[in-house]
Amino acid sequence: MNPKDISGLQGKIIALKEEKRGLLLAHNYQVPEIQEIADFVGDSLELCMRAAAIEDAGLIVFCGVDFMAETAALLNPGKRVVLPTASARCPMAAMLPAGVLREAKRAHPGAPVVLYVNTLAEAKTEADVVCTSANAAEIVGQLEADPVLFGPDANLVFHVSRMNPGRTIIPVPADGFCHVHRFFGDGEEALELKRRHPGAELLVHPECEPEFQLRADRVLSTGQMYRHCARSGSKVFIIATEVGMVERLRREIPGKTFIPANKYAECTAMKRITLENTYEALRREEPVVTVPEEIAEKARKPIKRMLEMTRRSP
Repeated sequence: MNPKDISGLQGKIIALKEEKRGLLLAHNYQVPEIQEIADFVGDSLELCMRAAAIEDAGLIVFCGVDFMAETAALLNPGKRVVLPTASARCPMAAMLPAGVLREAKRAHPGAPVVLYVNTLAEAKTEADVVCTSANAAEIVGQLEADPVLFGPDANLVFHVSRMNPGRTIIPVPADGFCHVHRFFGDGEEALELKRRHPGAELLVHPECEPEFQLRADRVLSTGQMYRHCARSGSKVFIIATEVGMVERLRREIPGKTFIPANKYAECTAMKRITLENTYEALRREEPVVTVPEEIAEKARKPIKRMLEMTRRSP
């Protein structure tokens, strides 16, 4: 669409959202034209916390992927949560069916289960607590038991293990991953960028490969990246995560330079959300995200426990 059409459709969405007293939530990886009109933009933890605090909206349009919209629905029973397209499915979330997790629990009886929020509701029913990339290390650090089962991202397990030395953290499955962050490989391309930009800070997401994490200046979630870039004295940052984050940083933090570690690092599932299907979802109030109550009741508990543990974290 040309800029005039984009602006016109954005205006229609804003007007319809206000008419319906709806709330538009968007992840950092969404396209800029959706981020620009969202009521709130953030990472998984920030979106979880925002969803848990919603009181004055009966309709929530979630511009993210399936597990995120599911989480919003779990935290807002009685509210209508819509996902602009049912095809926005996270491949990583599909890597950990509940049956695989039950097998791991049988193999390690008594081990607490920490699940990345990037999982579907059925898997969350088997968890003791959920986490995000922003709070995973702290959540595991608050648990006294050892070993800990953690899934589905094995690279996040590596990061959490580094932050909790001496702990035994077992990845379930053994090689769960995000295909977008795997795309960065060992980080050699990013290091070449750093050589060309002396003084630039290299910020790497914990879903990236261990070799790349070890070469980073900082390993951060997208929300942590945003806050660090806003307050850092550095002027140039190389950002190793999905390119939607780079676009937000450029738009909202003027006077600094943000370079994507790989300009082709796009999440196709996130990019299935468009202005057009967001408008249609708002207009028709569908597709509605539903979770069977017998699953929802169990899945809410580890999410709420995460929120409680995050609030009391030092």
